[in-house]
Amino acid sequence: MAKHRFYIPVHRWDPDALVLEDEEAHHCLDVLRCREGDRVFVFNGDGAEAEAEIVSTTKGAVRLRAQFVTSYPAPTFSLTLAQAVPKGKNMDLIVQKATELGASRIVPLLSERTVVQIHGAEAAKKREKWQRVALEACKQCGRSRVPEVAAPLPVGNFVRQSRDPLQLVAAIGPEARSLKDVLAVRAQEGEPPPSAATLLVGPEGDFTSAELATALAHGFLPLTLGPYVLRSETAAICALSIAGHELG
Repeated sequence: MAKHRFYIPVHRWDPDALVLEDEEAHHCLDVLRCREGDRVFVFNGDGAEAEAEIVSTTKGAVRLRAQFVTSYPAPTFSLTLAQAVPKGKNMDLIVQKATELGASRIVPLLSERTVVQIHGAEAAKKREKWQRVALEACKQCGRSRVPEVAAPLPVGNFVRQSRDPLQLVAAIGPEARSLKDVLAVRAQEGEPPPSAATLLVGPEGDFTSAELATALAHGFLPLTLGPYVLRSETAAICALSIAGHELG
């Protein structure tokens, strides 16, 4: 049976004195019913993890003794998903799957066709919620690095500041090419394999023609995801899967 995984933030990570506190301690003791002598995994979200034994418990704290400590190097390739926020809870699903599929950064976008517009304090609360979704996905899938969920941005603001060597926007139309073809052209032109890439995915109804034109004008290449019109959340998962296969 797989051992339970818990999170200890970097600022409290000490392999010689690992302690679960607050929500993690509650989840360990009251939800999963772990007890002294049980073995668990803990990670700090920045590449370090440990297999540890529970040595003592008090209300709000679980003290652990590390058995094996591992530190994973930072990945040599980073992948950003810039996703127009869809309606309902679909953004939760997208953040979860993006984490499982290896995204390094997730940027929620506000487009002209975004159904729910979020700003100010509400945007900060949404960002915090989505960051928790990413953390829970890491705990579930075994990933040791938690992707950053950025503050929501208007589409235009994001594409103007994006600087990755490979920038792609999911698009429908004859000009859109497969990622395999995009990489083949880059190789023919002597471009090295990209160290970072950004995937831009639209909302229900896709980006407006003006938003797409702005993205293309700032170096984004139109990427086809196949012959069918996909839902926003499906497009994100498809694009990340393709990128992981071709670039990972």
